[in-house]
Amino acid sequence: MSAKPSIGFIGIGSMGWPMASLILKAGFPVQVIDASAERAQAFVKEFGGSIAVSYKELAAAADIIITILPTSAIVESILAGPTGLLAGLKKDSVVVEMSSGVPTATRALAVLVEAAGGHLVDAPVSGGVPRAKTGELAIMFGGSAALLERVRPVLSCMGTAITPTGGVGSAHAMKALNNLVSAGGFLIGIEALIIGQRFGLDPAAMVDVLNASTGMNNSTQKKFKQFVLSGKYNSGFGLDLMVKDLGIALGIAKDTNTPVPFSSLCNELCASSAAMLGPGQDHTAVAKLSEMLSGTKLSAAE
Repeated sequence: MSAKPSIGFIGIGSMGWPMASLILKAGFPVQVIDASAERAQAFVKEFGGSIAVSYKELAAAADIIITILPTSAIVESILAGPTGLLAGLKKDSVVVEMSSGVPTATRALAVLVEAAGGHLVDAPVSGGVPRAKTGELAIMFGGSAALLERVRPVLSCMGTAITPTGGVGSAHAMKALNNLVSAGGFLIGIEALIIGQRFGLDPAAMVDVLNASTGMNNSTQKKFKQFVLSGKYNSGFGLDLMVKDLGIALGIAKDTNTPVPFSSLCNELCASSAAMLGPGQDHTAVAKLSEMLSGTKLSAAE
């Protein structure tokens, strides 16, 4: 029998694929399940592990269950029913909710898991697909210190910075607020590049100056040249997910009676871009809305 706890991994998407692979490479026994059976089969063929035929079966075999799914509603749907996670949950097992969830929904899910004899913590990540592949994600953690120590060896396979944020739901709140700041930095940066290009500056040179100056942020460092000026728009994080996260952040603002005029504008710009571009767009494609409004296509000088 392995000395390491058994891991159930739910959601082998663009982020889940590299994250689960790193857990396997660290020697943990891993059972996976995904909405796409073909994707789960491809993962096991490439990295090993096994495939669960149901969430109940996965829960019955796992000491730690990781969920990384598009929405809290989907997480809730896999918990319930005769073949759901709760039907097979081992006593004292831990569900690590790594999706970008709604904090209030996460707290409600934690109550359901506790009633079934287990524990739920939230541990969303930041860093995108590149850092998911290298195991250098930033991980926020909502839950008790004791539960953090239980799951830390697994989280450490995927991230280099694990930051406790408070009780259950707090990490999901922090993730949404982080993405709000990220989106705001992206949008204002794109507008600055457009202003500069219309004045006669080279946007690529502008990015270099920003990265050596006080205007530096994650977008100037890792997005503008790589995904906007290149025209690739393929960072691996969807615009629809960004809009969802901004909606969560604004929901927290509403619940706390916090006036957020700039955040509201940021959300509106991203939502308008998503409506204009249609489904399936990368979040960096939000730059196209600013380009359309200004009648200026951003491009680096040859």
